[in-house]
This record gives sequence, structure tokens and C-alpha cells, in this order.
Amino acid sequence: MKRGIRKPYRSKWFARQSLRNKYLLIVLGSLLFLPIVLPAVSVSYIVLENMVNSNLESDLKYGDASQVRTLWYAAAAEMEGKSTLEINHRLQELKAQCPEASMFWVNNEGVTGLELPPQAGIPDQWTPGDAVAFMKKSVNSDPYTVVAFMGKDNASSSFMVLQIPRNLVERPPMIGTPVYIAMIFMVLVLFITISILFFRHIQKRLLHLQTAMAQQDEHGIPKPVEIRRQDEIGALEAAFNGMIEQLSVSRRRQVEEETLRKSLIANLSHDLRTPLTVMTGHLYGLREEPLSGRGRNSLDIVQDKVSGLSELIDNLLTHTLMTSGRYQLAPEPLDVLRLVRESAASWYPIWERERMEIEVLLPEEAWVWNVDKAGFQRILDNLFQNIVRHASQGRYIGLYAQQRAGKSVLVIADRGTGMQSDSEAKGAGIGLAIVNYLIVEMGLGLEMDSSSEGTRIYIYVLKK
Repeated sequence: MKRGIRKPYRSKWFARQSLRNKYLLIVLGSLLFLPIVLPAVSVSYIVLENMVNSNLESDLKYGDASQVRTLWYAAAAEMEGKSTLEINHRLQELKAQCPEASMFWVNNEGVTGLELPPQAGIPDQWTPGDAVAFMKKSVNSDPYTVVAFMGKDNASSSFMVLQIPRNLVERPPMIGTPVYIAMIFMVLVLFITISILFFRHIQKRLLHLQTAMAQQDEHGIPKPVEIRRQDEIGALEAAFNGMIEQLSVSRRRQVEEETLRKSLIANLSHDLRTPLTVMTGHLYGLREEPLSGRGRNSLDIVQDKVSGLSELIDNLLTHTLMTSGRYQLAPEPLDVLRLVRESAASWYPIWERERMEIEVLLPEEAWVWNVDKAGFQRILDNLFQNIVRHASQGRYIGLYAQQRAGKSVLVIADRGTGMQSDSEAKGAGIGLAIVNYLIVEMGLGLEMDSSSEGTRIYIYVLKK
């Protein structure tokens, strides 16, 4: 089998390469996008954020917030049973360790003790409401605030407060909501990109197949395409190549049959001409013999049939030459009205024998058309012959010259029953086929107006 003309092999590999399966994978990916991809992205986001934040927290001067809070609680637990001087001394030590922080303490009676440094807004005497308002205000605020009751079991009502700038114990997360949204967006873009590339690949292959269909050889048959993938489009390409192969085979058979037909017609035409010539000679000799009226009538019938057969053979040979492109025309400027008169003069005896009314209304002026003389006379002869064979019952033939739609038109008219009616002498239409061929080759136009009252044929020169 020729390259590119092969039937796709349906195997497991073909199933994996199926466009349907690939599309189903894309659809499945889109269905799993929300329940699987989003949680996976969220987990990745959390893990990445913890890794980044842990690295940042290791660089904090006093440790992170939880470490600072633990140290402050431990310091508060050490204050149990200590005097005011000891407590103030311990706070001064803590202040020295953390100079950026501010701290103070409140005793059991709600009196504010030492403030390092002194701070505005700190009441000298605390009420339960003041304590609640202070704690509420300090939640998630800057500075970072730690309140610890003094004593091991937090049984004392005294407490100590640490306030430190939040940026010293916490780092703002380097990965935030915009990064999370960006990750989701990247996954979505990836999905859309895969879908676009998938359908773009399909479109590209279909356009390639469409281009191959449009490219045809001199016989109008497209060229085969190369099958690169064993999928649905590959099956379509294989079917297309199979169709081309069938067209090529049919074309070869048609050429062979046409060549055989033309050769057969040419040989038959040559073989039949010899016996027809002999028959014509004997018929001429019989006319010199004494015959009865019935015999002469039979002789006339045989003579007409022999003439008709000779014309048919001549038309078949001419048509064969025309269809094979071997019928040569030599157009030249000629007076077509003169050619019409000459052809009509040769047909006068036949028209008179058929008792037809002959009406020729042609102007004396010359109509010069660029035609082949023999070809134009053959057009007239075939049209006149059709009138004699198929419209003789109308007993009329007319030849006119008139102006129609701004053109000089030759009119050939009869009063028969029209071309749509059946005729006993109706043949295969070879005569009209020859007429149409010659009309086109000589750049002429032909129109027919036929009805039950007769036929009018218009011949004119096509405008270039």
C-alpha cells in the first residue's frame, strides 16, 4: 500500500492516543480542580509559609512572641513573697535586658507600682473595670502586651505588664493572601493553557487536512496526506486517503474506457464507411433500372436511411475528435450571412422535397464574425438537419437577421412541435452536442426558445 494510505491500527496505543480519552482527562482535571487542587494548593501554601516564617523568627532579637510571653510569666512567678523594693529591682533588671520594652506592675490594692519608663494613660489606682478595659485594648494591638499575675499559682491579685513593639517579636508573613491567590491563578492558567493547546492542535491538524483537500492535481484529485497520529483525526485522514485512492482508480478506468471508446468509434467509422459507399453506389445504379412505384418508394427510404447513417457516423467521428482535443479550428473574419445563404442554397432541394415553406430575410450588408468556415457551416448543417428530421411536420423554416438586446442575432425558426416533444427520429443528441462545442470554441452564443408552436434558435457573438 502506498505511503500515507493506510488503515489506522486500533491497539492499546491507539486507545491512549485517542482524542476522546485526552479530552476526558482534561474534563476530569477540571472536575477535580476544586476538591483536590485547591486543598493541595492550600496545604502547599501553609507549609511554605511556615518554612519562611520559621526562618524569619530565628532572626528575632528576643525570640518570638511565645518565647517572650513564657519568659515574662516565669519572671512573674518569681515575684511571690518579694517586697516592693525587690520587685522594683527585678523590673529594672528586666528593663536593662530589654531596653525597647516598657513595663510596670500593680499591687494587690490596685496601686500602680514602678513604671519603666513612666507612661501616660496608666491609672494610679486600678479598678476591675480599668483592668478589663486595658486588657481588651491590648489584644492584637501594637505594642505587644503581656499581662502576668505575680506568684506561682496566679493566686495574687497583683500583676505585672510588659509592652514591647510587635515588630521585635513578630515578623509579618512573607506569604499572604495575594500569594495564595496567585498560586490558585497559576493553576487555573495552567488548566486553560492545556485546554487551548489541545484544541489548537486539533484545529491545526484539521486545517492541514482542509488544505490537502484544496490542493488538487491536473485531474482534480487531491493528494494523499501523511498520517502522523493514530487517533480519530488519523482515522479521518486514512479515510480521506482511501477516497483519493478510489478516485484515482476510477479516473484511470475512466481514461482507459474513454480511450477504448474513442478508438472503437474511430475504427467503426472507418469500417462502416466502406460498405456504405458500396451501398450508395448500388442505390444509384438501381435508380437507372426500371422499377415500380412501390420499388422506387422503398429505394427512397433506403437512400434516406443510408444518408442518415452516414451522417451519424460522421457526427460520431467529429464528436470523438472534439472530445479528444484533436478537432482543429482556424477562426477568421468571414461574412456569416453569406455562409448562411450558401448553406441554405445547398439545402433547398431537401426542403422543397419535404414541401416546406422557406422564408429567408437576410440583409444585404455583411456581418463579419471571427469564425471557422467549416465549423460554422457544420453548425448550420446540423441545425437544418434537426429541423428536417424533427420539425418537418410544421412545413416551415425561416432564416432572419435581427437586433436583440443590442446585438446582431441570426435567427433559425421552425413551426414544429417543439424540442420537448418526442420524435420518431430522435437520437442521442450528438448533433446538438457538436453544435454546442463549436459555438463555445468560436466565442459565439446560442439560445433556444422552444414551445409547442415551434422553435427559434438565436446565434450571436459574445461580447468580450
